[in-house]
Amino acid sequence: MRIGIDISQIVYRTGVSRYTTELVKHLLELDQSNDYFLYAGCLRQRHVVSNFLKSLNSKNLTSRITYLSPKLSNLAWNYLNLFPPDQGQSLDVFHASNWALPKLKAKLVTTIHDLTFLKYPQAHTRYSVTVHTRHLDRAKKYADHIITDSHSSKKDLVEYGIKDSKISVIYPAPANIFTKIKDQKLIEKTLVKYSLQEPFILSVGTQEPRKNLKRLIKAFQQLSNKHQSQTLAIAGKFGWGEETKSIKNLKLLGFVPDQDLKILYQAAQVFVYPSLYEGFGFPILEAFKSGCPVITSNLSSLPELGGEAAFYLDPTNTLEIASTIDQVISLSTAKRNQVISLGFKQVSKFKPQTTAKQTLNIYQKLSL
Repeated sequence: MRIGIDISQIVYRTGVSRYTTELVKHLLELDQSNDYFLYAGCLRQRHVVSNFLKSLNSKNLTSRITYLSPKLSNLAWNYLNLFPPDQGQSLDVFHASNWALPKLKAKLVTTIHDLTFLKYPQAHTRYSVTVHTRHLDRAKKYADHIITDSHSSKKDLVEYGIKDSKISVIYPAPANIFTKIKDQKLIEKTLVKYSLQEPFILSVGTQEPRKNLKRLIKAFQQLSNKHQSQTLAIAGKFGWGEETKSIKNLKLLGFVPDQDLKILYQAAQVFVYPSLYEGFGFPILEAFKSGCPVITSNLSSLPELGGEAAFYLDPTNTLEIASTIDQVISLSTAKRNQVISLGFKQVSKFKPQTTAKQTLNIYQKLSL
């Protein structure tokens, strides 16, 4: 069997990027009998794709990088059906990205991570809503199978009119880099790098309205009188919307690479992820894996990920965000260690090998 995968989205360094990166790495480790063709379309960040391809040590792999940016791919594939990515490849299965779905002779699989663009259109640009809606409609019509990250997202897809039998829930898994480390000097060096000192509260995510950072910051301000030594550190590049304004004891760290992020998770007193909607939330699992207590929303897929290990809140209630943070940072050492142990147990349910195996099973069933 010859399997094609669109890896264009790895350049974004977001949850979708992590999904694609980990899936491809573990598919190639798992499967030595099938041939893989990796396609990427990008303009300015071709080096990211090139470096990723160089890191893959696999004999059953070919690849192709074109200058079709996501916007051009949207035009060429979603509207004009031009420039098919499998030119001369004779693919049996093609796994399309969450952005563009080409019409091919191969069986088509696509991953739809969430329906944020329909649930919260006000949290997206008009262009993004249009593109993703068109991709969803094409997936409904042309895709032979759809993968999604959670039962919450599957429910949304079924409500949109896609047949239940056409959708499989396959949980992604956090990267192996996220793990506790014992090198105290490295921890201290990393904190100095980001001008941080303990104790601090951590949040991670692209700065955009759906991530609910405004309410988190207001909740932090409400806590400031009782916990004057606390800092709120927010890691993540700016996406769109109103930029977060700096206040006392707020650190906007920007994009943080994984080798530093795992240390920030470990050093933080608590990780807070008050998102209004997520198809999946990698940072929750990354925090668990790094040994950090987690507070998150009681909405969408987040309770699926947090299980019994996370603290939940109504993300629209600023007072509840503040009181829950206060509750967790006030835990005794014994209780905190118990919470961290629950996190390790919960994250152990999410394995990248399982993600790859279940995805490969779908490819194999389609090729029969």
